[in-house]
This record gives sequence, C-alpha cells and structure tokens, in this order.
Amino acid sequence: MQKSDGMNYAPKGKPSPVAKPGECIIAAVALDHGHIYGMVNGLIEAGATLKWVYDRDPAKAEAFARTFPQVKIASSEDEIFSDPDVLLVAGAAVTSERCALGLRVMDAGKDYFTDKAPFTTLTQLESARAKVRETGRKYMVYYSERLHVESAVYAGQLTQQGAIGRVVQVTGFGPHRLNAPSRPEWFFQRERYGGILCDIGSHQVEQFLFYAGCEKAEVLHSKVGNYHSPEYPELEDFGDATLLGDNGATHYFRVDWLTPDGLGTWGDGRTLILGTEGYIELRKYIDIARDRASDHVYLVNKEGEYHFQVSGKVGYPFFGELILDCLNRTEKAMTQAHAFMAAELCLKAQQKAMRIT
Repeated sequence: MQKSDGMNYAPKGKPSPVAKPGECIIAAVALDHGHIYGMVNGLIEAGATLKWVYDRDPAKAEAFARTFPQVKIASSEDEIFSDPDVLLVAGAAVTSERCALGLRVMDAGKDYFTDKAPFTTLTQLESARAKVRETGRKYMVYYSERLHVESAVYAGQLTQQGAIGRVVQVTGFGPHRLNAPSRPEWFFQRERYGGILCDIGSHQVEQFLFYAGCEKAEVLHSKVGNYHSPEYPELEDFGDATLLGDNGATHYFRVDWLTPDGLGTWGDGRTLILGTEGYIELRKYIDIARDRASDHVYLVNKEGEYHFQVSGKVGYPFFGELILDCLNRTEKAMTQAHAFMAAELCLKAQQKAMRIT
C-alpha cells in the first residue's frame, strides 16, 4: 500500500468473494485519480470480475492493465456501455466531471461507483438524484476513509453494538500531504476540484452521518483558507466546519494539506466518537512516535480502557455488500439517500465557507 501519498492509497485485504466468477462484471472508466486502483481492487477481492478499462489517455489504461492484467482495454466508453454483461462501472474522473460520467453510465442501464467527492455543485447533485429516480440505477460513492479503513469499520461495529451508548458528537481530522509535484493540473483549479470541504471534507461528513446515525444535518459554520501555498492561488490548504444532525448529534471536522514531511504516512487521520457511555478514538494510519502500524482503535467505557490494533483482522465488508446490492437491488452497503446527503452537506459547507485571507 502507498503510505506516502494519499492520492495512490489502495488498501489490499483478504479475498472474500460474495459472487461467483462472471456473476458481477465490472469496468473501470476515467482514471484521473489513483483511488480507482483501490476501488477496483476492493471489488475484485469481493468477487467482482473485471472485464474492461477505458481512459482518454491510453497510457493510463495501459498502466492500469499492468496492475490488472486480466482486463481488456476498450476503444471507447461506448464499447463498455454497450456491453450487456457489465453491471457496474467504477470511475475516478476529474471531480467536476464525475457527475456527467455517472449520468452516462446510468443511461446505459448500469450502476455507477465513483470516487469521492461525487459532485462539485448542487446542480450536479440534483441531476444525479433525478437520474437515479428515472433509471433505478445506483450512484454509489467511494468514501474510502470509512469504507476502506479497518479501524473505521471496527468503530462502526462498536457503535452499532452500543459500546459507547448513544453517539452525541463526532470529531474528525483529515490531514493530507500535498506532494504538489505529483498532482495533476486540475487538482489546483478550484472549479474542477470543488474546494477542500467538497473534496476531502466529504469523508468527514459521511463518517459523521454514519457513526451518529443521522439522516440529515445542517451546516452551522465553515471556513477555508490558503496558508502555505501562495503559488497555487486556487488551492485551499485548510478547511473546517461544524454541523448539527437531525437527532441532536454534533460534528466538527478539520481537513488540510499541511502534513509535514517527517510523518511516516500521508496523513495522521483521526476520528473521535463521543457517546453517552464512553468514547472511541481512531488513529487510522499511524500512532505517531509509537507505532507505524495502521488501524489503532482506542475504546473507553464503563467496562474499562481498551486498545485494538485491527489491521488485517476486520476486512472491508462494503465491497461485498455493494456487489450484492447491485445483484439483488438492495441497499445494505449504503443507502442512496445517505450517499447523496453526505455530498449535499459538504457542498453546502463549501458554498457558505468564510474565506480566510
């Protein structure tokens, strides 16, 4: 797994197939972000059969085929969309282009699995909602900081088991290393990447809704700024927001592109979940100055104090659940309403953010 650069974060787990070979055929289209490798690998480990890949840049498709040699390189999107065997199309397009790709996928009668953030505008979100209603297809989102992190999965199991009582607050920290020379041009263009709260803030909002059990929330306050990258005037390297859930739970999160070079991974991602009977802390990717292993879960409740290092022990159930949802037309991996609400809130946080200059 790439630990120095979050753009190429692609966890590998233990294969746990829920489908027979050929039962869930998938394709990859638009390889603009490295997350596509983690998305596809997670689906393959869960039993999906990768058939096609396409990108406007042949070199990207060829590189993808070197990692997944079983795949066939398509000559166009249409070659994939016209294949009746393809059930699900995964994509990691430029952020501002993800919605348009999803609409084409759903019009072709296939389910869509996109990298986060799924939209850069509320208009895009509403068009996707309308297309889901029209076609009955899925528009699923790779919120990887919960779905593809074993400590985050385990925290969800603990909260659902009532280990800390009712969740009343979630605090999230999503720092990332900029690695500017490795980033594509669109990454620094505000209209194309959507802003920091839209982009990496989407992870934090989704985790809040999930852990706190909220169906809806409102953005109380948000702000963004560029503290350390004046050479990239459209980049926001800092952002934070406060939310209030429909069940009374609250949320504060901070995201940034300020990870120092001395950290042993691309970001010291942490989540604090406060309940009425205890609390949980996640140290997702490293336990600084103590343990470079990932996936540390700390739990304190009326029973005592606990530390769990869960890397390689929990797995990533989302991918198998998504495959079964596509096959059975269910919503066990993630409801469509949840995926869209997380997107709506990060867009609203971005839209109303105070700009620090």
